[in-house]
Amino acid sequence: MANTPYENFYLSNEVEDQFNSHLDLAQFCTVDKTLEGTAGMKRVINVYSATDGTEKLAQGEGNSKSITVGHTSKEYEILLAQNRFDYFDEEAMKDPNLVPVGMKHAGTDMFNTVNADIFAEYKKATLETKPSAFDFAAFVDASAELNIENIEDVTLFGFVNPKDMGAIRKALKDDLKYVEAFAKNGYVGTVAGINLYGKKDADEGTIVVATKEAVTLLIKKGTEIEQPPRSADEANVRQNTIFSRKYYLAALTDATKVVKMVKTA
Repeated sequence: MANTPYENFYLSNEVEDQFNSHLDLAQFCTVDKTLEGTAGMKRVINVYSATDGTEKLAQGEGNSKSITVGHTSKEYEILLAQNRFDYFDEEAMKDPNLVPVGMKHAGTDMFNTVNADIFAEYKKATLETKPSAFDFAAFVDASAELNIENIEDVTLFGFVNPKDMGAIRKALKDDLKYVEAFAKNGYVGTVAGINLYGKKDADEGTIVVATKEAVTLLIKKGTEIEQPPRSADEANVRQNTIFSRKYYLAALTDATKVVKMVKTA
């Protein structure tokens, strides 16, 4: 029986829908869909940074230092995330859901790869606080480190390791509010204007607090799908291969908009 490949348009939509559904990228980073180029090409990005300036003062004391802001140009390399799905004609005939399920997982797997790079950029934060406990005052101090004029008009979020979540709930008690408007996957509550999200790969004892301006995700619009013609050997055993790929670049573009809370012993 001759093999009838799935339409690339259908498969690309499967992967793209899965890629978009797992994370509200606009909430956690600035998304730019104008990326052009191929894997390995360079892109120069201005990365903004700031020095710490918050001090705890006694009566009659003033600040001994000021927050300063600057930027440097960094060269980033465009990345290619690609995966491969193999199946046989007989498998697709026995189970018509085989290819759609396989391609949905291809989208999930691709999402996990890109998401890991996004979070890796947040973990490059240069601003840092060292609270003795993750209490209300600690979150107030963290937001004070960010270069934000009207913090009430900005959405702040924090990534928390699940092992820290119990201690945070005990320390915050009634200060941890649940806001229905932010009810998304992983959301656990809001404290001092910071929406907290449980993240399994967040470092234990460290909370990353940021705004979406901190990290920019540049992506090439759409997901590429390729079903190459079968070789003689593949045709002989009726084997098919589907590739899905995404070109992207995640970069910490504004270090003044992200701070790490590192709990001290």
